[in-house]
Amino acid sequence: MPKLTPVLVTLRVSAALAAAGAWDATPTEAFVEDAKAITLFFSYTRGGAAGSARLQVEMSPYSAAVAGVENWFRASVKNVGAFAAGADTNSGIQRENGVLYTAVGAAIENVLYGSLTLDRSVQRIRVNAQEVGNVGAPGTLHIVAYMGVEE
Repeated sequence: MPKLTPVLVTLRVSAALAAAGAWDATPTEAFVEDAKAITLFFSYTRGGAAGSARLQVEMSPYSAAVAGVENWFRASVKNVGAFAAGADTNSGIQRENGVLYTAVGAAIENVLYGSLTLDRSVQRIRVNAQEVGNVGAPGTLHIVAYMGVEE
């Protein structure tokens, strides 16, 4: 059985989210080509009452940007169609717009997300973030990821 080496990477340095609810302009990419799984750790401090952050985890099967094709992919949500005996069923699939975290109080709040299974099928990962709760007073967000890399 291959040995897994733990690796900690920073996906977003601790900084205020963009104003007016804008997404991060240049989310940090991490190379995860030999990772079996990854766990994300978010630290969010609201900037004002009702602060909340939306996070979009995106993954790429490419080790570098490839011209002419989509390079980043988001998780999907599946809605299973209604079963009827003797008839085929259509299920629906849609991209997940993100994961919404709403602050409980004014102090920093630490949240664990994952573990996300990669099984060495993902080359790069990034997390887009935006303030959605109080866009006039963006909160501060820090993201690190812990992954098990095969040797």
